[in-house]
Order: sequence, then structure tokens, then C-alpha cells
Amino acid sequence: MGIGKAAALAFAREGARVALVDADPVAGQQALLDFEGLSGEAAFFTCDVSNEAQVKAMVERILQQWGRLDVCVNNAGIYIQADILGTSSAEWERILRVNLTGVFLCSKYAAEVMVRQGDGVIVNVASEAGLVGIAGQVAYNTSKAALIGLTRSCAVDLARYGVRANAVCPGTTDTPLVRQAVANAADPAEARRKLESVRPLNRLGKVEEIAAAILFMASDEAGYATGSILSIDGGYTAQ
Repeated sequence: MGIGKAAALAFAREGARVALVDADPVAGQQALLDFEGLSGEAAFFTCDVSNEAQVKAMVERILQQWGRLDVCVNNAGIYIQADILGTSSAEWERILRVNLTGVFLCSKYAAEVMVRQGDGVIVNVASEAGLVGIAGQVAYNTSKAALIGLTRSCAVDLARYGVRANAVCPGTTDTPLVRQAVANAADPAEARRKLESVRPLNRLGKVEEIAAAILFMASDEAGYATGSILSIDGGYTAQ
């Protein structure tokens, strides 16, 4: 299970009506099965977050179904491993289109609704890679660093309307993508050990831990937090 699904389940367990959004309709419909029996309601909406028309239509469909949009969690993201010498302009533009422009578009159209409501919260899933330079992933690092800047800008611009914007910065987390990358390494056990050993807690994050942080940043208990950047990385960026 990835961070996005874990966060959606955390909200649903609290009784929230959750809009699952994915560019893959098959994966989205499959994910809905895990929400059966929970106290919250869930619905799936197909959307490519890098496509402005689709984002606008997605927000309109959510409003048609539920009439409100109280929390927007921007979690969609893609990754490539390459330094600046090995990154093509097409790869660079694709990473920024999804990881940064996609967040801009979703935040823009969500914020329009929230401003009319007089309240709302945007929570962006950035990364430890947005706080420090990690070798061999220049486009991803840049997209996440820019996402932190976008979060802070939205926070100061939207505070007057009662809308908050925060970000969480996960460290390497035990997700299907990370497990697959480890499995593809020449020495999977050593690859995992290296990922774990670079952080003081000497382990990978759990998706449930990241989901709890997202839930908290969206909650009324954190109502005084806006423009906050929460590191949840096992101590990696504290070094």
C-alpha cells in the first residue's frame, strides 16, 4: 500500500467522505474495495493531475457529489533516478509537470472552492529530497523543493480567507515502489540496509506513519499551523 491510499483510509476511518483520484481507472476502482465497511464514504474520480481541464472537471464532480471540499491532499508524484548529466529535457519536464504543476492545478481549483466556503486545508506530500540534495535524482529533488516553496506561498496568500496549506516531507518509506526497487537491486538485502542505515532510526518509514502526519496537518487540532513543513524521515534531515 502506498502513502496516498494509506492517507485516504486514515481519513475514511475518521468518518470523512474521501475522493480517490488516479489517472488509472482500474487501479482506482480496485482501491475502492478497501473502503467498504469503514465509517467514511469513498468515491473514485479519474484524473490526470497534470491536465488542467481534467483537474477542473474533477473538482466540479466532487462538488456535484458532496457539495463541499474541505481537504485537498496532493500526493501524486513520479520519480526518475538520474543526475543533471543523465536527465533529458523531456524527463525533466515530465517530472515537473506531475510533481509540481499537478499540485499547483489541484491546489488552485481546490482553493477556489475553499475560499468560497471560508475554510479548508491543503496538505502537500513533499519529501526529504526537497530539504536536502540527494545524489542522482536532480529532477525529483527540484520538484519537491519547489513544492515546499509553493506550500509556503499558498499559506501566506490564502490565510486571509481561512484556508491553510501545509506540507509533510516523508523519508524513504516502505511502499510497493520502494520494495520493487530494492528487489531489482543486485543485492536486495544490502540495498535495503543502505536505505535504512543512512537515517538515525535505522529503518524505513511506514505508510501508516506518513498517513497519520497528513491527517494531523489537516485536522482542527493543528488549526494554528499553516506554511508548516513537517519532516517525518527517521531523522535523516536532522543530520
